[in-house]
Amino acid sequence: MRALTRRLASTLPRVPYWLMVGSMTAMALTPAAQANETSRLNVDAKAHIEVVPDRATLNARLWEETPAIEQLAEEEEAALSEARARLEKRASELITMLESQGIERDAISAGSLNIYPRQVHNRNQDGDGETLKRNRLERPVKVQLDDIEQVSAILDALISAGVNQLDGVEFDLKDRDAVTDEALVKALDKARHKADLMASTLGAELGKVHHVQETQSPSYQPRMMAVSAEQNDSGRAKAPQTEYRPGTVRIDAEVSVEWLLKD
Repeated sequence: MRALTRRLASTLPRVPYWLMVGSMTAMALTPAAQANETSRLNVDAKAHIEVVPDRATLNARLWEETPAIEQLAEEEEAALSEARARLEKRASELITMLESQGIERDAISAGSLNIYPRQVHNRNQDGDGETLKRNRLERPVKVQLDDIEQVSAILDALISAGVNQLDGVEFDLKDRDAVTDEALVKALDKARHKADLMASTLGAELGKVHHVQETQSPSYQPRMMAVSAEQNDSGRAKAPQTEYRPGTVRIDAEVSVEWLLKD
């Protein structure tokens, strides 16, 4: 019988000593590692705020056109020079008028000169056609108002000054960062409230914050309001029959926060 036992033992594979020790150590550590795992609580929260814009930018354009002439260099250059002189005079008078309305010079922006060539197809009495050239010289004008109650009055002033086109009103915020920060703080406060409620209901206690992530960044986009203003016989804009109210803008924020739970 002993001989049979020795023969069986000799046929079994030998396990290295270091492998046996490592396996025993791993089995000994596994229960302890599981016991040291910390429970966690993850909360997602959304929040939003409604804000009223407190800044407005009025957009308008001034332009002058040259007569329709043949494409001759000398005539075209003279016509451009005259149209530019008229345009610059009107722009200067417009800025002076706005300053008389209490608008600071830094709040008035007269953009760079743009020239847009156009072709004019003309037919004489004999039915023969000819192609003439006309140029439009244009300058955009922006007026920034930190008091949106002035919007209607300044629009009327722009019309009285003879702008050719009103391109709308852009409503914005003086301090965007403060508003978006407020939305983010509100989302974090809501996450904390939810976590406290859930933990207390389950008989647990919140520990330290383990992880926090902003899943939706709060952002604010200026609101553009169109202005419908017809032109009169001289090509100037007529006063729009509109009351301007910016309304409110909604800013959303979303966060995900993970807390450790105390033992």
